[in-house]
Amino acid sequence: MAMVERVFSGVQPTGNLHLGNYLGAIVNFVKLQETHNCLYCVVDLHAITQPVEVWGGPAELARNTREVTAAFIASGIDPNKHIVFNQSQVYEHAELAWIFNCVARVGWLNRMTQFKDKAGKDREAASVGLYDYPVLMAADILVYRATHVPVGEDQKQHLELSRDIAQKFNNDFGESIRRHGFNDGLFFPQPEPLITGPATRVMSLRDGTKKMSKSDASDNSRINLTDDADTIAQKIRKAKTDPEPLPSEEKGLEARPEADNLVGIYAALSGRSKAEVLRDFGGGQFSGFKNSLVELCVSKLSPIASEMKRLVADPGHVDSILVDGADRARAIAAETMQATKDIVGFVSRRSVSTPLP
Repeated sequence: MAMVERVFSGVQPTGNLHLGNYLGAIVNFVKLQETHNCLYCVVDLHAITQPVEVWGGPAELARNTREVTAAFIASGIDPNKHIVFNQSQVYEHAELAWIFNCVARVGWLNRMTQFKDKAGKDREAASVGLYDYPVLMAADILVYRATHVPVGEDQKQHLELSRDIAQKFNNDFGESIRRHGFNDGLFFPQPEPLITGPATRVMSLRDGTKKMSKSDASDNSRINLTDDADTIAQKIRKAKTDPEPLPSEEKGLEARPEADNLVGIYAALSGRSKAEVLRDFGGGQFSGFKNSLVELCVSKLSPIASEMKRLVADPGHVDSILVDGADRARAIAAETMQATKDIVGFVSRRSVSTPLP
């Protein structure tokens, strides 16, 4: 059971995927296909950690799961060469999470800032799942013994927890790990973060200091992946700017969050740096830049919206992709899970004294 370089990442099926999801995650998923073995997961178990009114109930969860899958495929992820699946179909995620609950420490979870943000002031009313979901995230990654995880800045703390859990498991069970054929005493890897691209954080079109979000009351604050060309154009032209011309150098974007955001979006969609974009548009007014940004966004996003619409209209086809992906994911996860049980000392059909291949 040699260590294989493998990428794992997941997206919650919470509906209304937008430009921030695309540039911050999905576009990098597509690039990583060229260099890594990849598993891309629709993390539906994570979706239900929030109140039902947030994730929308059973029908909405199913619809959103298919929509995220459609976005993966429409954006260029190849489900034949790589693995695309939804988390709940591979029960080893939840099974490993329980073992990791017994490895992780309460003090580690108490330091997780996202729980505090999402739970708000009434933390006593938050679900246990919301508190514990970083442990499930660690299981998501490590059940495939993934070595790399593309994450945004807001998830780096959770990846650090995954590394802490992996290290503590290896330390706690080092002797057993060696006895089962891992002479270096390392069973779980220390997954490394992959943070790429000039626009890993896409901000609201109405307020450049706030992250683009589906929960924003104004639909004009975001570009949804399902928006048509006219809607995209309207939103960009209405995007908040300041009265100054665009700067000629990147330093000039400091203290100008809306300008920085729009230039970052252009850079990410065009595969260029902000400095290169400013060499073309520096000194010009926003009106001309926005026209160019409209053309770029429409050319990049309209084909994705059209393909998503086609895929979502055929849920049976989308479901078949998820089932096939889950079967392939389970083959990897089951091997990890059986080895983990042997290492911990659980008695199972396979003798605990039998060395791993």
